[in-house]
Amino acid sequence: MLLPLLEALKVVRIGGGRPRTVPDALRGDKAYSSRAIRTHLRTRDIKAVIPEPDDQKGNRKRRGSRGGRPPAFDAADYRNRNVVERRFCHLKQWRGLATRYDKLAIVYRAAVVLNATIAWLRHLSDTP
Repeated sequence: MLLPLLEALKVVRIGGGRPRTVPDALRGDKAYSSRAIRTHLRTRDIKAVIPEPDDQKGNRKRRGSRGGRPPAFDAADYRNRNVVERRFCHLKQWRGLATRYDKLAIVYRAAVVLNATIAWLRHLSDTP
């Protein structure tokens, strides 16, 4: 589902202008380390901050020089991924989102947007 999500990505700019559709980097865990995802990110000039799983490392090394070079990985940038993981933990506190009770995707998306809005408003009220 990552590729359709990237296609639908639009961040409105403050002060007008065309919405931003390409992030600078994508941080993901080892589950996002597939050839299709890495190729898609490379074609869109998005930096992939995704560690390589051990089985992919072994397969690449087994193939020798035909295995190619290992993908670039910025360990310092990867540490910032926990911000997103913590947000998902907050999302799962809403039972309806965690168990996906809603029948329609639009209703589920509305609940996610409502949760994000409440979190944003709480963040604004906590900021001095």
